[in-house]
Amino acid sequence: MFYTPARRQAYVSQPRSVDQALERFLASAFTQGGRQSTAQAPLVKQEENAVVLTLDLPGLSREQITISIDANIVKLESIADAPRKLKLAYELAHDIDTDASEAKLENGVLTLKLARKAIVSTARTLDIS
Repeated sequence: MFYTPARRQAYVSQPRSVDQALERFLASAFTQGGRQSTAQAPLVKQEENAVVLTLDLPGLSREQITISIDANIVKLESIADAPRKLKLAYELAHDIDTDASEAKLENGVLTLKLARKAIVSTARTLDIS
């Protein structure tokens, strides 16, 4: 009988792209009780100091949609008695300036113009003694 030393790989802290793709597939395949989600991915347009998200939300009025922004996460949710249920969240690569951002709903198309928050440098210089 021969014994061969087994070599284990170190634990990988970040999931591989294949694992992430499988998780996205399974999450979309089994949402809403086994049915495919009817929410479509937003159209994303990058501008110099803003990101524009365009979503199709037919059947919802502006009073039936709530938009909340927390740092770089945008959450969209419909109210309880809306004719269509909506619960979406998007994570952006930068923090959002809520004061300079705006939202428009025209003919069932929601357009979010999310302004980037200006990066403030906190670097300090030290005097050498």
